[in-house]
Amino acid sequence: MKRRIKNVVLVHGEFEDGSGWEPLFHVLIEKGFNVVVVQNPLSSLEDDVRQTNLVLDRMEGLAILVGHSWGGVVITEAGNHPNVAALVYVAAFQPDNGESALHWIQTIEPAPESGLLPPDDNCIVYQEESKFHGGFCGDIDAKKAAFMYASQGAFYAKAFTSTVSNAAWKTKPSWGCIATQDKILNPDIQRNMYGRSNTKTREIEGSHVIFMSQPELVAEVIVEAAESVA
Repeated sequence: MKRRIKNVVLVHGEFEDGSGWEPLFHVLIEKGFNVVVVQNPLSSLEDDVRQTNLVLDRMEGLAILVGHSWGGVVITEAGNHPNVAALVYVAAFQPDNGESALHWIQTIEPAPESGLLPPDDNCIVYQEESKFHGGFCGDIDAKKAAFMYASQGAFYAKAFTSTVSNAAWKTKPSWGCIATQDKILNPDIQRNMYGRSNTKTREIEGSHVIFMSQPELVAEVIVEAAESVA
């Protein structure tokens, strides 16, 4: 086995929790990694970064920090932690300093399948039930999608408008998995973000949740990152 970073920290996105990482978790464990899953409160960028930093503080040695969707914003800020060796973006936002997730998602008209609802009276954003499976996770089992909808996290709208202050991808090596059938974060938005930052990318056929439907392929990118920065 090649020399590589042994730790992987997984940061979930909006409308989900850490349990969504389970398929990828098992693949990485089988490959010999030590994997820890962050449970984001989804209440603000600051809160999610703090939670991620708490996990990184406990790491013995360097880690590959992986973020999905909104989790990409979180790792962009939390990736400055000294225990982070590299970043992996999985169908994830990758803002620059002064940019937000909202800025990027507005750069291309959303797909009709997207079920993103306006903030409710509590300023929380949810996905529309009738569009959740097809729009968010169309390539996973319908029963699993139903459970994901019922257990989606309460994502506070203010997080979506929060701007990055110190983009870690400017100083940390970065990889990106582009979900080619993504109906939530347009694949071209992913290409545009990763292209300007010289992120090493791999296109993976699948929905917004390719870490669930294509865990082996996502794991290959993480392995590449872990070996490259060892």
